Amino acid sequence: MVSDKFLNLLYLPLTVYYYFMKKYRVGILGATGTVGQRFVQLLKDHPQFEITSLAASDRSVGKPYREACAWKLSGAIPEYVREIVVEPIEPPLECDLVFSSLPSGVARESEEAFARAGFPVISNSSAYRMDEDVPLLIPEINPAHLGLIEVQQRKRGFSKGFIVTNPNCAVVSFAPPLAALDKQFGVEAVFVTTLQAISGAGYPGVSSFDITDNVLPYIAGEEPKVEIEAQKILGKFVDGAIEKADFTVSAQCFRVHVIDGHTASIRVKLRQSSTLEAVFEAMNKFPSLSLYSSPKNFIEVCDEPSRPQPRLDRDNGKGMTITVGRLFPDNIFDYRFVSLSHNTVRGAAGAAILNAELLIDKGFI
Repeated sequence: MVSDKFLNLLYLPLTVYYYFMKKYRVGILGATGTVGQRFVQLLKDHPQFEITSLAASDRSVGKPYREACAWKLSGAIPEYVREIVVEPIEPPLECDLVFSSLPSGVARESEEAFARAGFPVISNSSAYRMDEDVPLLIPEINPAHLGLIEVQQRKRGFSKGFIVTNPNCAVVSFAPPLAALDKQFGVEAVFVTTLQAISGAGYPGVSSFDITDNVLPYIAGEEPKVEIEAQKILGKFVDGAIEKADFTVSAQCFRVHVIDGHTASIRVKLRQSSTLEAVFEAMNKFPSLSLYSSPKNFIEVCDEPSRPQPRLDRDNGKGMTITVGRLFPDNIFDYRFVSLSHNTVRGAAGAAILNAELLIDKGFI
């Protein structure tokens, strides 16, 4: 049996490595909202990032964060941010980069202002996701798309600043297994039905009168996002532009009475025939990264017939793992499966933090 003392020695080099990491000063735009709160929670004790600025709407400006923020996550507001005074959503802020969780109607103007002022903007907003010169990033899948940053800076006249986005929270639940299948066999067509958690609507979100004992079959603007974002993510960076993946996605999106965790039911047609075992292996062995927020398993395929379930599996890999189950041949397409992600961690704040870690690793910050 390996002793605890020996295991501690194995972990020591990694601990020392993190201790000597450079600390980057972070600002959060939209800091009082639900995703902004998740940023605050996830950045506590992060070895690379230190929150130095919090910005929010006019009604919060000038107040300490503890007064401005109606905290909705488990536990108390972290001590290290309680007394930070909330500032307006405009540059400059005392930070090296900003995370944005702004509503899309506000984000477009504000994020560009920060990028133009020289700040790297890592955004969870939908405002720039489909702009041709803006990376739509899942680090394990398309890090080469960071090549768009130089194109973006040249086109928009940014000096040091830039904008990088992460996908719609529903897309994060199924794009990773699709990436694994597309890499190995090619994907020709996808039909996806999403069952999306209440927290995806923000706070106060959906009325309890509407969602209790109910399923809502319409989320405004969601289905077009789901249908096109995966094609950009799985596309190739060629000659300074993204060649979108040429498969078709058909989507239906539902809001369900679950707090956290987006579930997707997927049917996929492959370009090359494959065995069930090979499909399982392609997903299960798709590599994770070695960044601080990377989970041990990027995609985890379970064979228990009743999984994944949001309440039981959304926190896998500290909310950063994509959990897949119910994988078997389909009667119309080739295969069907169910995929689950934590929508406010891997689908929002955690995704943006991982993007920032990749940007540092690749020398863009």
